[in-house]
Amino acid sequence: MILTVTLNPAVDRTVEIDDFEIGAVNRIVSERIDAGGKGINVSKTIKNLNGASKALGLIGGRSGLFIKDCLDKMGIENEFVLIQGETRTNLKIVDKVRRTNTDINEPGPVITSEDIVKIEDLIFRNLDRNSTVVFSGSVPANTDKRIYGRWIKRSKAAGARTILDADGDLLRYGIAEGPYLCKPNVRELEMLTGRSIEDPDEARSLGEKIARENGIEIMVISMGDKGALFIDKGGTYYAKAPEVEVKSTVGAGDAMVAALAYCLDRGCDMEETIRLSMASAAAAVMCSGSQAASYETIMELEKRILFSE
Repeated sequence: MILTVTLNPAVDRTVEIDDFEIGAVNRIVSERIDAGGKGINVSKTIKNLNGASKALGLIGGRSGLFIKDCLDKMGIENEFVLIQGETRTNLKIVDKVRRTNTDINEPGPVITSEDIVKIEDLIFRNLDRNSTVVFSGSVPANTDKRIYGRWIKRSKAAGARTILDADGDLLRYGIAEGPYLCKPNVRELEMLTGRSIEDPDEARSLGEKIARENGIEIMVISMGDKGALFIDKGGTYYAKAPEVEVKSTVGAGDAMVAALAYCLDRGCDMEETIRLSMASAAAAVMCSGSQAASYETIMELEKRILFSE
């Protein structure tokens, strides 16, 4: 069973504004509202891949109930801890004229130590040695940044496989506990190492070193339109990103993580994993907002994925 953990979910409001200008009156062309947050986005894509997951997390207020209602209507199993604060709303501004995507994200509500105890209990009540657990995204501002690392360590002790997709100290402390799979992007890798990465060869060298030193079985480094690197004990593979029409970059990394979790849970080989995860990420940028791509679109793109050692 795949479990996704979202400590700081969001209602994603995506507005399309042609020729968006700061300091001027801008008129909205279209808008959509989605249940968001990295783990929730992962669960949505797994659903569209005809897989199953259970979304776990913290929600509060009317925004939180909106997220739960969305997941219920999608047929995604979920269980949340209710908190006192209001779940955040993130604004995404898409400008097709200037070809820009601007994110304005709220920090999220303050949570209590009791909330942490409750969500930790919820996670490990659902987890067993057959579980694949995805720890992804930001956490509320007052949360210990070692939290993913602590949960990765405990999950591993229970025999579960863990996937980490985070940045900053969440990534730093999480990597130190050796997740089964880690998926940083180039920017996150630069922040982690304090080095500028100019090309895939540099990313490859750093990724292989980090994986080796921390006992990470699979390291996936996403590089946007430059593709991605897939590192495991069998070698390192470079996959090209297919050219597609970009509507929104929101959720592309989450779609990749969803396919990685899906393939890991099903025991797919590396070739299948590369093709499906690259296709899922490419399909996500073709969608508006944090909407999950359709199965048909992902399958069509899968045929176009090229990779090499």
